[in-house]
Amino acid sequence: MLQNICKETSVLRPVEVVTSVERRRRWDPEVKAQIVASSYEPGVRVTEVARRHDISPQHLHQWRREAKAGKLVLPLEDDMAFARIVVDRYAEGRQPMAGGVEVEVDGAVVRVRADSDLKLVTAVVRALKGSA
Repeated sequence: MLQNICKETSVLRPVEVVTSVERRRRWDPEVKAQIVASSYEPGVRVTEVARRHDISPQHLHQWRREAKAGKLVLPLEDDMAFARIVVDRYAEGRQPMAGGVEVEVDGAVVRVRADSDLKLVTAVVRALKGSA
């Protein structure tokens, strides 16, 4: 009967046949963090990283938003270290910086905002430490 209807109307409609059920992958937080960290390397495009790991760029952008919100902890690089922070709200009559911090290295002040490139900040601080 279906063939007769199609022949009479002369309309062929594409049919999609699903042969298997696609499952969602579960990603370990460490693996997600490694993928996100690799997407922040200089000269790397998010789409390239996503394609390499067989995920959509939108998915990777979501993970990056999670990392920025503190919901996904990125791995530390080998050369990273913790530093002691001293909070001095009224140093030399300056107003506290909203949305960031000021880092003082040997008399030089570096202002770091939330959207600052951490690799650039690290390079600047190293350069300041090396020039002292």
